[in-house]
Amino acid sequence: MQAFIIDRYGKKEVGRIGVGPEPEVLDNDVLVQIHAASVNVLDLKIKSGGFKLILPYDLPLILGNDVAGTVIGVGAGVRNFKIGDEVYARPDDYRIGTFAERIAINESSLALKPGNLSMVEASALPLVALTAWQTLVETANLKKGQKVLIQAGSGGVGTIAIQLAKHLGAFVAATTSTANVDWVAALGADVVIDYKKQDFSTVLRHYDVVLNSLGNDELKKSLQILKPGGHLISISGPPTPAFAAARGLAWPLQQVLRLLSFGIRHKAKKKGIQYTFVFMRADGEQLRQITPLVESGSIRPVVDKVFPLQETAEALAYVDSGRAKGKVVVRVR
Repeated sequence: MQAFIIDRYGKKEVGRIGVGPEPEVLDNDVLVQIHAASVNVLDLKIKSGGFKLILPYDLPLILGNDVAGTVIGVGAGVRNFKIGDEVYARPDDYRIGTFAERIAINESSLALKPGNLSMVEASALPLVALTAWQTLVETANLKKGQKVLIQAGSGGVGTIAIQLAKHLGAFVAATTSTANVDWVAALGADVVIDYKKQDFSTVLRHYDVVLNSLGNDELKKSLQILKPGGHLISISGPPTPAFAAARGLAWPLQQVLRLLSFGIRHKAKKKGIQYTFVFMRADGEQLRQITPLVESGSIRPVVDKVFPLQETAEALAYVDSGRAKGKVVVRVR
């Protein structure tokens, strides 16, 4: 089958279209004919080797962490899906590979596609929607009337997190660039900070939650706007000892992550703020809870550009440029 493959780690690794192995379908797996797969920053980090200590893949590797498609086969133990079902998913960490014609996915990671979305639209949702859910609902337990800042409001995660937070009844602030201020406000943000003109840490105060997806400077500044008892949640690091232990990482690596996160954990503790690093996981049940919000219009995917499978390298480069508004999708069929 055709697939987009990387042969080595590195920021200069472009990747190639080649012939990938047919997926192995285990008893609890669903074989999916891929129609579309969206690009995530995670794909870039995997390609560059930035996550190879946490996610040590064998090379060559088929990239891709989001999928929408049609069921064309089921394992002997599958009970919830049948051939012909239209589905979407974020595959498990060690079974990625959606920039391809077919993939086998454990049925526990899969959900029926929202009925009001095309395959392209549906493929733009799983990873970012699960990230928003696992940070705002599962980790922050965000409540009606609370105040949340969402960094990078025009990005893949940001666009969905704004909509989810508004659905939960929160007061939402978001950061973005000048060109996207009105567009992010239209997504539902109550306050939009143009980071090119304003420093959010001098404007915002007494927030309950910050969702950080940017660098260390933004992480440290986030502590200034949170009230005591607030929660700083980062999806861009640094990872914590709790994360390392939960992933079962080797003891030396656990100590490295302990040192890397010591500064922000210490500063947060002094201010009475909780710091949590979240690395999203595949979860079909959570996708099934998200689907009604999509079908009701509370959450809508934002697709910037669509590239054919043969131009996956260009799609990755476009996301890497930082110009994308929402998601970039690779159309396979």
